Amino acid sequence: MVKAYLRYEPAAVFGVIASVGSNIAYDSSGKHLLTPALEKVGVWHVRQGVCTKILDPSASSRGPSLGVTSIAASPSALVAAGYADGSIRIWDMERGTCETTLNGHKGAVTTLRYNKLGSLLASGSKDNDVILWDVVGETGLFRLRGHRDQVTDVVFLDSGKKLVSSSKDKFLRVWDLDTQHCMQIVGGHHSEIWSIDIDPEERYLVTGSADPELRFYSIKHESGDGYSVENVDGNEVANNGDLSSQEKWSVLKQFGELQRQSKDRVGTLRFNKYGNLLACQVAGKTVEIFRVLDEAESKHKAKRRVQRKEKKSAKEKHKVIENGETSLVAGEGASLLVTVPDIFRLIQTVRASKKISSISFSPIIPKSSLATIALSLNNNLLEFYSIESNATNKTLAIELQGHRSDVRSVTLSSDNSLLMSTSHNAVKIWNPSTGSCLRTIDSEFGLCGFILPQNKYGLVGTKGGKLEIIDIGSGTCIEVVEAHGGSVRSVAAVPHENGFVTGSADKDVKFWEYRVEQKSAHDPKHLKVSNVRTMKMNDEVLAVVVSPDAKYIAVALLDNTVKVFYVDSLKFFLSLYGHKLPVLCMDISSDGELIVTGSADKDLKIWGLDFGDCHKSLFAHKESITAVKFVQSTHYVFSVGKDNLVKYWDADKFECLLTLEGHHADVWCIAVSNRGDFVVTGSHDRSIRRWDRTEEPFFIEEEKEKRLEEELETDLENAFENRYAPKEEVPEEGAVALAGKKSKETLSATDSILDALDIAEVELKRMTDCEEEKARGRIAEFQPNVILLGLSPSEYVLRALSNVQTSDLEQTLLALPFSDALKLLAYLKEWTLNPDKVELVCRIATVLLQTHYNQLVTTPAARPVLTVLKELLYARIKECKDTLGFNLAAMDHLKQMMATRSDALFRGAKAKLQEIRSENSKRLEARTETREEKRRKKKNKH
Repeated sequence: MVKAYLRYEPAAVFGVIASVGSNIAYDSSGKHLLTPALEKVGVWHVRQGVCTKILDPSASSRGPSLGVTSIAASPSALVAAGYADGSIRIWDMERGTCETTLNGHKGAVTTLRYNKLGSLLASGSKDNDVILWDVVGETGLFRLRGHRDQVTDVVFLDSGKKLVSSSKDKFLRVWDLDTQHCMQIVGGHHSEIWSIDIDPEERYLVTGSADPELRFYSIKHESGDGYSVENVDGNEVANNGDLSSQEKWSVLKQFGELQRQSKDRVGTLRFNKYGNLLACQVAGKTVEIFRVLDEAESKHKAKRRVQRKEKKSAKEKHKVIENGETSLVAGEGASLLVTVPDIFRLIQTVRASKKISSISFSPIIPKSSLATIALSLNNNLLEFYSIESNATNKTLAIELQGHRSDVRSVTLSSDNSLLMSTSHNAVKIWNPSTGSCLRTIDSEFGLCGFILPQNKYGLVGTKGGKLEIIDIGSGTCIEVVEAHGGSVRSVAAVPHENGFVTGSADKDVKFWEYRVEQKSAHDPKHLKVSNVRTMKMNDEVLAVVVSPDAKYIAVALLDNTVKVFYVDSLKFFLSLYGHKLPVLCMDISSDGELIVTGSADKDLKIWGLDFGDCHKSLFAHKESITAVKFVQSTHYVFSVGKDNLVKYWDADKFECLLTLEGHHADVWCIAVSNRGDFVVTGSHDRSIRRWDRTEEPFFIEEEKEKRLEEELETDLENAFENRYAPKEEVPEEGAVALAGKKSKETLSATDSILDALDIAEVELKRMTDCEEEKARGRIAEFQPNVILLGLSPSEYVLRALSNVQTSDLEQTLLALPFSDALKLLAYLKEWTLNPDKVELVCRIATVLLQTHYNQLVTTPAARPVLTVLKELLYARIKECKDTLGFNLAAMDHLKQMMATRSDALFRGAKAKLQEIRSENSKRLEARTETREEKRRKKKNKH
């Protein structure tokens, strides 16, 4: 009989506040902050400091270990998140649901930006392309090509008519979105451009790179009469078009430069919502805050600068030259010129405790300060600062919900109700079922630990060679014991006894006993530990484990061997040798028959503990194996490694049962519950993941077949892409291409349309044959095909097309052969009668005409269909346009009516207030006049 196993699946992820791979962003209301949490997006309530929602794609739609790389919030409740595979998901933040998935990029999404209305979304990627998406229509409009390196930032101009993109190729590109071409290429940067932004009034565009200065550009706008209008220092200067062709099309004109304080490269540049502040975050610990002065202030500052210059040069106004002549100092009669330092003034420098990953201005301005800015740090921390004119104050820090560095050990309590995790500066106690952090205790670098029975105390072995005793109830470290001269690498409990064993880098294995003591009746009880025995080893100890019957102790040494001793007499029993590199972890099965060892040589070895023979050596991971654990009362083993994977093994059949993917970095540690119903792992990505055992059975052979199929598919795809796919040439300057990309989804959608067309054709033929039979007088009752689900052939094909994702429609239709495209065109006439499908019909007709234009022109059979469509489509589109226009006008009218009604209650009060104010001002004037008259009279008397 074939053995069945129960499947483990990802259940929960906790401990991540903000991951490093993406930016953070406030939502439009300013109440919530959106942060990347590896493959998820966390929605944090800023005032409460709690995560209220998690935007998590389902495992089937996401794929393994797909990290968030960019986040953008629209003016509405929508949130766009870009991922490492190039996909973009649009989320409804209020409901927490994914509205649509946009596939177009071949590399990770590096930047996302909405236009002011939130109807368009621009995305840049590592594939060097910029794609413009229609958010309402849920489809890609076009792809802009021209950059020679990854796109780093994008920004909309002229109410979404133009787009500026920056890249690592050191160039800015200005795109006209109406004509879909590159209008201007701006050079001059000496290094990669990392960030750009524009103020809300669209006066200045600022760029940041590794250069020591920020560059500013003035923006030329087009007025309604065709003249170009340039906004310089608050004054609009009109040009009548008599300029050279290069100047005529140039949108950005260099305005000046501003020296930065920091020598690190620029990370992010952002204006606040009102445009009066500019933040420059560098790839370090600082954010420079600049105040944007208004027109009057900047002119005043420029005037003072000129006056200072004139005073300085007044002494040397007339210099006597050798021949006795005098020369006038240059610039004396020059006109007032406002420069960048006159407009942008550094007011504050925010200094964080660690390196800053990203920043975001809050759209809400508090009463007492200029702005609030949120910072995400690279140590899994969020900080909020209040910016005032003379100081910056930290108002909030979200840090308790996660570790500052990688999770080095995880330990479950005896009843699985508590989880203890250690990192470089803290120990945290978690509820493993809910993922909530119960306690945080400051500590040294904890490498190992375990929770004592009764769940009152925990022990942590540190890198400094100390043992820390943790009181879980109070969340304090009650005692620190100087245990070893080197780092404590491993702690193992001695079963059925009040004792434990520690192994250290100082070549000692120490046996300890613990007991709860109380000095006096008034003092609280405390845990005391005492060293009872010490065993000297020949090399550094990397791991220790005690057998469940407390008969043997196994010690892994730096010399690649594992030594097994008797616990009672400490006499040598066995030596396990065979690993090529040191053994980093090991575990003994609950029946004491097997011992499994994991090594830095990537091998997992299963040994018999009776004779020390190696049952099997398995190539388990692609990197070093960091932890192994048996499931209680079984010979099933979990192993984790630096290849980010968790693997599930059968130690009797020597087979890999499951490979669990999810971590984004090295997995350091693992803990298995007593019943084996869940597993907890900790990783370098600072996340703690719980994997639950389900009731779904699986078989080894099926899993093997799945893995082989996946490997074969990936190999074939790679081989096809590398060998047979035409090499993509370097795109022309400002080239435009289709937004979507070919994927498995588009190919399966094409297949479904082809099947529907074939079934519909057969059904139509059957219907015509039946009609002919009836015409001849033969009674033939027509039996419709069950596959059509009671629909007509035309409706069945329309259903297949309607099921295709809107963003995938173009690529799906591109894969259709010409003969099937002709069949599809024949159905469009009937579909135009349905007013709900007019938009879909127009899109299908447009794509097919653009794709097969040359063949359609030379095919006589296509002319009648195209003629009919030409007459029908224009009329239908005009009807839809009129309906939409009428509805928009009605909604505007309703909005105006509501505005007038809401104001009606307060009209009388407002009028009364105005009257009171005018009367008060008159009285004030009268009082001042009488006072002045009295003063005059007094003076006259004197």
